[in-house]
Amino acid sequence: MFDLLLYSSLSVFCVGLVYKVSTWFTRSIGIRGQNCSPLQRVGAFLNGILGVLLSKKIFILAKGLLLDVLLQRRIYREDFLRWLMHMLIFCGFMLLLFMHALGQIVTARLFSNYYPTANPFLFLRSLFGLMVLAGAGIAVFRRFVLKVPRLKTDGPDRYAIFIVAAVILSGILFEGLKITSYSEFNHMAVDYGDLSGKWAGDKDQQALESYWVKNFGLVSPHVKGPVDQAVLAKGQEINEMSCADCHASPKWAFAGYGVSRVIAPFALRLNRAGAVNFLWYIHILFCFIGLAYLPFSKMFHVLATPVSLLANAVMDSETAHPANVMTRQVMELDACTHCGTCSLRCSALMAFEAIGNEYILPSEKMTVLKRMAAGNTLSRKELRALLEGIYLCTNCDRCTVTCPSGINLRELWFNARERLIQEHRTGPMILSQLSFARGLGREQVFGKSYPKPLEEARGSLSVNFDVLMNQEKPLSFPPAEAEGNQPIHANTYSYCFGCQNCTTVCPVVENYEDPQEALELLPHQIMWCLGSGLIEAASSSAMVWNCLTCYQCQEHCPQKVKVTDLLYELKNWALKNLEKSDKPRVSRAA
Repeated sequence: MFDLLLYSSLSVFCVGLVYKVSTWFTRSIGIRGQNCSPLQRVGAFLNGILGVLLSKKIFILAKGLLLDVLLQRRIYREDFLRWLMHMLIFCGFMLLLFMHALGQIVTARLFSNYYPTANPFLFLRSLFGLMVLAGAGIAVFRRFVLKVPRLKTDGPDRYAIFIVAAVILSGILFEGLKITSYSEFNHMAVDYGDLSGKWAGDKDQQALESYWVKNFGLVSPHVKGPVDQAVLAKGQEINEMSCADCHASPKWAFAGYGVSRVIAPFALRLNRAGAVNFLWYIHILFCFIGLAYLPFSKMFHVLATPVSLLANAVMDSETAHPANVMTRQVMELDACTHCGTCSLRCSALMAFEAIGNEYILPSEKMTVLKRMAAGNTLSRKELRALLEGIYLCTNCDRCTVTCPSGINLRELWFNARERLIQEHRTGPMILSQLSFARGLGREQVFGKSYPKPLEEARGSLSVNFDVLMNQEKPLSFPPAEAEGNQPIHANTYSYCFGCQNCTTVCPVVENYEDPQEALELLPHQIMWCLGSGLIEAASSSAMVWNCLTCYQCQEHCPQKVKVTDLLYELKNWALKNLEKSDKPRVSRAA
């Protein structure tokens, strides 16, 4: 039965591991490398590894392995309590895995006198188990007691805490029951002590059993009350002769021994009920379930995160092969631990507080991007929320700098946004060049993809003059109903006297040989339109949607006209009227 469970769980684990790693080379999330076949991506990956191993970058790799993977330097810099939690769980679990779970394969080869019931292994097993439990306790404390801001707890987070705690607690309970078990003692006496296993007529058995009751925590149905010292001395002699070499005192297993003292009053009933065997199966079942499900759960970050840290330590996105960039970004989705560090440092937090869209938070965007990369269809509401979350990203790079998994989040948002644009999943929400960072990264956008959202935004937001004139309530800018709450810059366009300084310093105007033809209205002309009440003409101008929000025009205006802020107002005004009006629109793009 044990072998069947072991081989089954190992088979599922290996198949899952191969499947998950294969998705790194078959799935895509961004625009770079999307035309590369899986075979090309595997080849680029192997070439990249070879290039690192045969160059000076191998020293950078070794440094990253020591500081970021083993010592988890990035987490320590952010939060000591969280670092302590990770180190306790990571070190305790890995040491238990190699010393105990794989004891016959690893530890027995290193130590010729290895027995799981001998010291120091007996003591270390309890120590490592309590380390893991302490780490899991800190995780629960942080999530449910401290309630760290913007640290969201979902199903995968709860499963990770549960399976870790279940494996360790069931192991400690099993050890405690085994210490008290009379049946287990009899099996040991027969197998290793050359005893009959029967109390009646076997004085050596009686002596050894009395000694174990007195000193080893055994609960016997025969030994009651004080025991003669001569019997104890004989039991000690038999123990030292037959048991001491491979069985240290259970008191060294302090976690299990403590449990044994608690359950001692019920030990005989539990033993008769077969609790030891039952709990052994429960413990093995938890271990095998955790192992088999590991590649498909959040726990897979135990393998993916080190790969992410090492890859980002030696990889330069500008010079790297596009296929490797794509592979790395898909792998980074698995490396995300959903720890919330990026969300805590996000510059767009105020937008999240105001709007309530959780996909503005970087850690929550990662969850939906995982689903999108896996080919799951997002609902219209989810897609709109994701677009808004990616668009509102300020590209400040704080998330990338603080990510303990080393994920290049800023590049991931940029690539995901461009991928959505290419797949025609854009609309007024994306608003094209409203993103200053997208304008700065124009050279990273291939072909004709860069102006595409501009055209779509203008096409969907351009409102026909006749439609506006037929509105029951005339539209105004700024909205008349909000006049008491207008921003301070609302009417500063009236200060403009046409010096054209804003147009002269505008980098967008400078980009075109014939800006008048390309942009239709220049910045100073838009101010004139606002002053003349030609709001529709101003809002439909290409200049409004091409603005990079660099604030050059506003900083150089001698009249203190809030030019950039007014362009923002025009965009927001157009959006509000798009939502209000249910009448047909004549799209200029059409």
